[in-house]
Amino acid sequence: MDLSQVIVYLTKGITEFTWANGVMIALGCVLVYLAVAKEIEPVLLLPIGVGCIFANLGMSAYVEGGWMYWIYEAGIKTELFPLLIFVGVGAMIDFRPLLAQPKLVLLGAAGQFGIYGTLLLAVLLGFEMKEAASIGIIGAIDGPTAIFVTSQLAPHMLGPVAVAAYSYMSLIPIIQPPIMKLMTSRKERLVRMDYAPREVSRLGVVLFPILVTVLISLIAPDAAPLIASLMLGNLIKESGVVDRLNKAVQNEIINISTLFLGLAIGSTMTAASFLYSPETGFQFQTLMILGLGLLAFVIDTIAGLLFGKLMCVLSGWKINPLIGACGISAFPMAGRLSAKMAQDEDFENFILMHAMGSNTAGQLGSVIAGGLLLALVRGLGWG
Repeated sequence: MDLSQVIVYLTKGITEFTWANGVMIALGCVLVYLAVAKEIEPVLLLPIGVGCIFANLGMSAYVEGGWMYWIYEAGIKTELFPLLIFVGVGAMIDFRPLLAQPKLVLLGAAGQFGIYGTLLLAVLLGFEMKEAASIGIIGAIDGPTAIFVTSQLAPHMLGPVAVAAYSYMSLIPIIQPPIMKLMTSRKERLVRMDYAPREVSRLGVVLFPILVTVLISLIAPDAAPLIASLMLGNLIKESGVVDRLNKAVQNEIINISTLFLGLAIGSTMTAASFLYSPETGFQFQTLMILGLGLLAFVIDTIAGLLFGKLMCVLSGWKINPLIGACGISAFPMAGRLSAKMAQDEDFENFILMHAMGSNTAGQLGSVIAGGLLLALVRGLGWG
């Protein structure tokens, strides 16, 4: 190797660095700032931001043999990280409010309407069906499900889809309240809901995750891995006999998986795939993904509220429509927000348990929606 080759090798990092890489590094720093200074989803936005910085310094998931490449291959391509996170999420969920009020499952179904509406719009805008499905699933505001679906259908879109899903989840307290006030009257927000649920036996909460896994796996086989991991975590919790495992899946396992998931997602956010490359020019597709994802979120919220209003009327004003807004998943943030909105109107109006029932129904609904999207795309030969 002569001197010129040595110089080329030593200056490779500088000569290959572009203005677009600089912009993406700045974006990564913004994500880190939001995580550290504003405490917006810090557990995920921090590693995503750092991964974005790494990706634009030559350590992306696309550099074969690099450490980010192996993290991506081991945890995203195999779908391991989202599934491990779902085990932890399942261990944190209490399905008793839903089991005590089974009718709330309807709100979990209504909260997925925007997914399919946005899918059709994305197709009309020129996206392939598998890409449109990955965009639509953002509306569930369920990061692991969005990543699971996108990694199988459109892995090249994983970065913007994941960032949109988790960013909008962190922005729920900003995005949803104006929609909730616009779609409901003060009279509706003041509706009080009696909480006199049926007692749910220990046998019931233990059998529930098993029965749900069997039922959904038969109806929507593509959702089987997601629902199985979610219900495994819930069974570990509700069994009451494996406290060490319960603590592990709620802490160490979900934390480590989230760290590497965030790094893997961030490592896909290269300038060429996210912003600009000399070969393809500006990636306007990224902005379209973010915009359509927001639209899916808004439509899901509106659909849930409209169905909540319908249930309010049919029940003789015994159901507060606000609980329809938390049928989007995003557990437990969406449920808490609906309860807070009711208390803002009347401090003595407590609908938290009803909201959590709707919210857990939304969590199940998002998993089923993801499985149905996979089945639809694959079944029709589009994926």
